[in-house]
Amino acid sequence: MSEQIKHECGIALLRLLKPLEYYLGKYGSALFGIEKMSLLMEKQHNRGQDGAGLVCLKLDTSPGKKYMHCQKSTGNSAIMEIFNQIHSEAKTIHQFMPKKMIDTIYLKDTLGFAGELFLGHLRYGTFGKNNLDYVHPVMRLNNWKSRSLALAGNFNLTNVDELFRKLINYGEHPIETSDTVTLLEKFGFFLDTHHEALWQKYIAEGLTKVQASEKAENDLDVMDVLRKSAKHLDGGYVISGLIGHGDAFIMRDPAGIRPAFYFYDDDIFVAASERPAIQTAFNIPIENIRELEPAKAIIIRKNGTIEHNFFIEPTEKKACSFERIYFSRGTDADIYKERKELGKSLARRILPLVNYDFHNTVFSFIPNTAMAAFLGLREEIFNFLNEVKREKAFDLQSGKISADEFNDAFNVQPRIETIAVKDVKLRTFITQDTERDDLVAHVYDVTYGVIKDNVDTLVVIDDSIVRGTTLKQSIIKILDRLNPKKIIIASSAPQIRYPDCYGIDMAKLSDFVAFKAAIELLHERNLKHIINEVYYKCKEQENLPPEQMKNHVKLIYKQFSAEEISAKISSMLKSADIKAEVEIIYQNIEDLHAACPDNKGDWYFTGNYPTPGGNKVVTKSFIYHFEGKNERAYGL
Repeated sequence: MSEQIKHECGIALLRLLKPLEYYLGKYGSALFGIEKMSLLMEKQHNRGQDGAGLVCLKLDTSPGKKYMHCQKSTGNSAIMEIFNQIHSEAKTIHQFMPKKMIDTIYLKDTLGFAGELFLGHLRYGTFGKNNLDYVHPVMRLNNWKSRSLALAGNFNLTNVDELFRKLINYGEHPIETSDTVTLLEKFGFFLDTHHEALWQKYIAEGLTKVQASEKAENDLDVMDVLRKSAKHLDGGYVISGLIGHGDAFIMRDPAGIRPAFYFYDDDIFVAASERPAIQTAFNIPIENIRELEPAKAIIIRKNGTIEHNFFIEPTEKKACSFERIYFSRGTDADIYKERKELGKSLARRILPLVNYDFHNTVFSFIPNTAMAAFLGLREEIFNFLNEVKREKAFDLQSGKISADEFNDAFNVQPRIETIAVKDVKLRTFITQDTERDDLVAHVYDVTYGVIKDNVDTLVVIDDSIVRGTTLKQSIIKILDRLNPKKIIIASSAPQIRYPDCYGIDMAKLSDFVAFKAAIELLHERNLKHIINEVYYKCKEQENLPPEQMKNHVKLIYKQFSAEEISAKISSMLKSADIKAEVEIIYQNIEDLHAACPDNKGDWYFTGNYPTPGGNKVVTKSFIYHFEGKNERAYGL
C-alpha cells in the first residue's frame, strides 16, 4: 500500500502453567515469561506503532502485595521502552545480587513482571487518541481480586453509543465515552454482578466473608460473564482479559473478522493475533498452532485447566481479507502463498494490456509490501513463457517454424527491475503546502537507465489503492521521470468502495478514489439524480435500527462496470504534467476469493457488511459526504 492507513491492533496472551522454578530448571531463566512476551510483541510490531502496553499478573500473592503490574508507552519505540524499563530492574539484581536471579520466591516478590500470566497489546489509534489513557491493556481494579480486570482488544465497534447508553441504564456513571472504556465497563459490570451474586449466596449459606470470597473465585463462571458482556456487541473483535485472581480468557467475534491464533501444551498457553509470532517465539511447527474459531472463547482457569466454548451464536465467517492482502505479516506461510496467488491472477489481466511484448515491458513493484504479489506475477509470467516455448518446440518439430524463430522465442525473458525505492522519511508535516507537495513527490527514488525512452511500458504492482493521493502526487510523477511510453499500476486488491468500521482506519467515503470516480461519472453522464436518490434513501432510514437498514450506496456503483470506474480513476490520477499514458487496473472479487478462500470478508470492496452496524456506518458516511461534513461515520 503506497499510502499508509492505520489498522487493527495486536494482542499477545501468555500463561505459564507451571511454577517459575520449573522454567528456571528447564529453560535456564525464571523470567522465561517476560522474555517470550518481548518476542511475541516485537514479532507483531507491524500491528501497532502508536503505543504498547503489558500487564503481568502474579498468582497467589499475599494480602497487601501488588498482584497486577502494568507498563505502557506511546510512540514508535514503545515496545523497546517497555521492556527496557522491565529489564532494568532485573539487571540491577543481576549486577549486585546475582545469586538472587535463581531465587524464584525472591524474584516474584521483588520484580513486578516476575509472574505467571501476561497480556500485551500493540496499538494503532484510529482517530488521534494516542495518549497513555487509550493504550491497552486497560484496567479496572477492585479490593476483591476476582473483580479486578485487565482488558486488551483488537476491535472496532459500530454501536459504542448504544453500549454507552446501556451502561447508564445499568445505573453506572461512566466518565469516558471511548469504545475502550465502554467495553471495559461493560465487562466489569457483569463480572461485578456475577461475583456479587456468588458472594451473597455463600454468605447466606453460612460461610465467612473470607470463605465466601475464596469460593466465589473458584466458582466464577467466566463464560457466563463473557456471554452477557458480548450480547450486544456489533463489530469485529478479539478481546482478551485477565481477572485478578488468575483466570484469563480470549474471545473472537461471531463472524471471525479479526484474527487470533493459539497453542498450548503442558508448559504454556499462548495466543496472539499473528501465527508467525507464536511460531518464532516458541519454535512451534505451524500445524500445531490453531486458529480461534469465530464466536468461541477460551478460558484459562487459575488451576491451569483450559475450557473452549461458544459464547455467542456464530454467523457466516467473514474474516478480513485485508489481513491477507496487506496487514498481517507476510512471513505467515498461508498469507505468503495467498499474496503470490493475487499476483498470479493479475498476470492474466496485465499480459494482454502489454500485447505480450516482453521486449518493451518492464515489471516492478511498489511498495515493499507488494513484493509477494510481484513474485506471483513473475512466476505466472514465466509459466506463460514456458508454455509458449513448449508450443514453439512442437512447431519446430513439425516444421512450422525455423530454428532461428524457435531460438528467438526460447530466449525471451521478462524484464524485471527494481524501479522505486523509498529513500527517506521526509518531514513533510512541518512545511508549507506548496513545499510539502514537492517533498511528497520525492519520497521515492527511482532507478535510472533501465527504461527505454518513450518505448517501454512500465508495469508496477501495488498491493492496494485507497485514496490515490500518493499515486498522483508522488509515484506516477516519479515513474514518469523515467520517460516510459505507458505506466500501468496494478492493484492486487479490488477497488476500495465502502468504509470499514471493524478495525481499519477507512471511515469516510469521500476519501476513496473509487467513490470519487463514480460520483464524477454520475455527473458526466447526467445521472446526478442517482446521488440525490441515494441521499434520500439514506435519510429515510437514518434513525431505523441497524437491522432494518440497507446499503443504498451500492446504487452509486451499480451504474458502471468496474472497468469504467478504473478508467476514470486513471484519468483522475494523471496530472497534466504527466507525459506517459497511465492505466490503473484492479483485482476482481472472484480472483480475490480464489486466492484467499478462508478470508472472504470483503465489505470495503462489495459493501456486503457482516454485521448490521456496517450498513449503519455506510449510511451515515454517505449522509456526511452529501451534507459536506468532514466527520467519521462511527466512534464517539
